Amino acid sequence: MSQASGLDDLRPPPSPHAPPAGRALPGGGTATPTRPGAGALVRVSAPELARRGQLEVTRGRLLIAAAGFAVLFGAVGLKLSLATLIDPMQPKLRPAARVPTGEPTVSRAPVTDRNGEVLAVSLQVTELYANPQEINDPVAAADRLLRVLPNLDRERLIARISQRTVGDSDRPVQFAYIARNLPPRQQQAINDLGIPGFHFRPAERRFYPQGRSAAHILGQVDVDGHGIAGVEKSFDERLRTDRAPLRLSVDVRVQVALREAVEKAIADFNGIGGAGVIMDVHTAEVLAMVSLPDYDASDPGGLQKRAEAPTGDTAVRMVAARAPAPAAQAPKQDQDPRFNRATVGVYEPGSTFKLLTAAMALDLGTVNVWSGFDASRPIRYGRFQIDDFKGKNRWLAVPEIMAYSSNIGTAHMAMTVGPQRHREFMARMGMLNRLQVELPETARPLAPGPKDWRDISTMTIGFGHGISVTPLHVANGVATLANGGILRQPTLVAQPQGTEREGTRVISEKTSDTMRRLMRLVVTDGSGKGAEVPGYFVGGKTGTAQKTGPRGGYLENKRIAAFVGAFPMNAPRYAIYVMVDEPKPNARSHGYATAGWVAAPAAGAVIARVAPILGMVPETERAPQIQQTIAIPMQPGRPPAAARPPVATPGAPPAAPRANTPAANAPASPLQPVPVPPAGLQPPAIRRTDAPVTAPVPVRLAAVPAAMDEAGLAPR
Repeated sequence: MSQASGLDDLRPPPSPHAPPAGRALPGGGTATPTRPGAGALVRVSAPELARRGQLEVTRGRLLIAAAGFAVLFGAVGLKLSLATLIDPMQPKLRPAARVPTGEPTVSRAPVTDRNGEVLAVSLQVTELYANPQEINDPVAAADRLLRVLPNLDRERLIARISQRTVGDSDRPVQFAYIARNLPPRQQQAINDLGIPGFHFRPAERRFYPQGRSAAHILGQVDVDGHGIAGVEKSFDERLRTDRAPLRLSVDVRVQVALREAVEKAIADFNGIGGAGVIMDVHTAEVLAMVSLPDYDASDPGGLQKRAEAPTGDTAVRMVAARAPAPAAQAPKQDQDPRFNRATVGVYEPGSTFKLLTAAMALDLGTVNVWSGFDASRPIRYGRFQIDDFKGKNRWLAVPEIMAYSSNIGTAHMAMTVGPQRHREFMARMGMLNRLQVELPETARPLAPGPKDWRDISTMTIGFGHGISVTPLHVANGVATLANGGILRQPTLVAQPQGTEREGTRVISEKTSDTMRRLMRLVVTDGSGKGAEVPGYFVGGKTGTAQKTGPRGGYLENKRIAAFVGAFPMNAPRYAIYVMVDEPKPNARSHGYATAGWVAAPAAGAVIARVAPILGMVPETERAPQIQQTIAIPMQPGRPPAAARPPVATPGAPPAAPRANTPAANAPASPLQPVPVPPAGLQPPAIRRTDAPVTAPVPVRLAAVPAAMDEAGLAPR
């Protein structure tokens, strides 16, 4: 190594600001490396100065950004320290996630029968509505929608979805119902159309799972879910405010059995309708109530179609309705499926009312069970007369009057009480007032007023003519006679087990016991034999009444055939009523359409079917012993303690005719004798009213046909 190179290695490195060696300097010349101690000036170029300035600016910005991030992270750290160490926050409780329970959210409570079977329930459905402001082409939208909902009316649909304003205002219509109760398939199909302006919203619909069963009891709701008939209307507020099920007294099993039996009787005898009632005699709970024809409340559209269907007599009425016609030619109300014959239909009860007449006379003491009346001659009043249908034409004891359904004997019996006390008794039995059952559809009985209730009224009403009541009135009255004499208002609400409802005593227990024996006699030996069911000891009374016309008078060959009774008569538990409207004779009835052929067998069929359902076991082994305890002779002998002659009206055979009857030598009755009334209570003679014969008769006896089956009213 040379000495020069060694010196170069010992030189300090050039200054970082010195230009590279050999670079041309401004003004000429080249830079040469300087040695320490040379004292040469170092010059910096302008670009280098600019670059250095830019580095200084960048360094300042980085310092500012670093300071900002430091402040930000400091604030975050301080907040975390406050929230976790210095002042930690308490955890907030959040509601648990809602899990669907499978029960739809509806606003109306369900209705069940006494056993919990659902009779009415509301379910969620989907409704389709439109906003006309969002539909630009109503015609095209309607045509596309009709592919999915072809039952809609095209012109009406176009009008509903066309843009318009509300009334005379400038406010546009933004809501229009299109369809309700859409099934999921139709909802999806409408969605697939992709038509703007159509929307869905949840709603609810009332369903009746039991179909036609108890349709008139349950009633209906309107499209907004408000009750408009039946229990739905009576308990509308309760069903909307209380989600607990409403438990009715109805037993759907009994309801179905009663409906099928009444329907069969109507079909067998070609009737136009019918009704039936089964109720508990001790609580007055209605276990079943039927009115036919009926309808399915879940299908109001089908109801309208059936009501307008041109079949049978309805077709004739529709043809006649095309031309102007008076109101009298309009379809009858009782042919409307919504018409409840059991609580709204008022009919003359016929011979079923003879039970009330006998109970009245026995309880007031004007007759005894061994009393009798002359039924050999008709009772004449003006140009009319009261006669018997297939009468015995002899003196009849009270049990015979019931068993043979004698109009003459019953009219005599009613006259022993007199018009005033007769009307008072009918009022106590609830036969003059509207029943307080939980239904808005109830009718008030049609009866003469206090001033019009005369002798003829007492005689005819005594055997069920001249007064019109509902089937539920008759059933409740017989339940009162059988339960010991306590009148209770019927109810459709289930009562707690063992509950004893309040009531009013209207007859004595002794009279009630006598009436049970008389009702049993009618079934074993009288006109109600068709209702007998072995082991259940049915008792009751048949009744056949002519129907009255719209202008008064009776209609020929148009009648009401009914049976009312209770079972078992040794310990009554249930009352039953079966009625067929306008039955026609058939071959099996040998040309008759009376209650003994029509209603009594139907009642027996109902009892045979529902008694086991209600937990009743037939007493077949002890039947003779039980029958003996509730039997009564046709002609009971007078007890030795009775010192007075039997109570009867003048004209009845006194001693001689009675000597010719088996009653003179008959054994003493097992019944306790009813006390003989004092002299002041002796029955008045049958007399004509002070009003002239030509005066209007309030019980509508005009134009009576010559033959009236059990009615027994015929012109002289």
